[in-house]
Amino acid sequence: METAFAGPRKIAERIGGIDPRLIADCDPEQFTEEFSKTPAVHRFPGSMAKRVQDLAREIVDRYDGDAAQLWLDGDPDGAEVLRRLKALPGFGEQKAKIFLALLGKQYGVTPKGWREAAGDYGKAGTHMSIADVVDKGSLEEVRAYKKKMKAAAKAKA
Repeated sequence: METAFAGPRKIAERIGGIDPRLIADCDPEQFTEEFSKTPAVHRFPGSMAKRVQDLAREIVDRYDGDAAQLWLDGDPDGAEVLRRLKALPGFGEQKAKIFLALLGKQYGVTPKGWREAAGDYGKAGTHMSIADVVDKGSLEEVRAYKKKMKAAAKAKA
């Protein structure tokens, strides 16, 4: 998780910021090259660079470059915020629910029905995802949960 969340800083250092317009306007080859420099931003730098740039373009085109409009525009409820998140490039059901839970649990973005829309990730007192990480102890609890889930999936297979 630490590696994943260091990505935006690497991007900012390499291209001068993380504003969606800056990323969207970057030459795709140059952006991929910057993404791939050691240490790479992601273990699959080519495909992830394209995904990040596609996401930035969507934020620029649909939300005028302001990602917060995903949860602010039109005063949406939790189900609508989830729908908007799932419509973003690279966001499936699980990632969208985790992101919604992160918004609610750590950033005070709590539209009506957000916990229900986030599913189990929105439940209070859980340690299932990055939405629940607030310190080293909670990080370890999330890691233990993920390890337990992987073991259960492996045993089932």
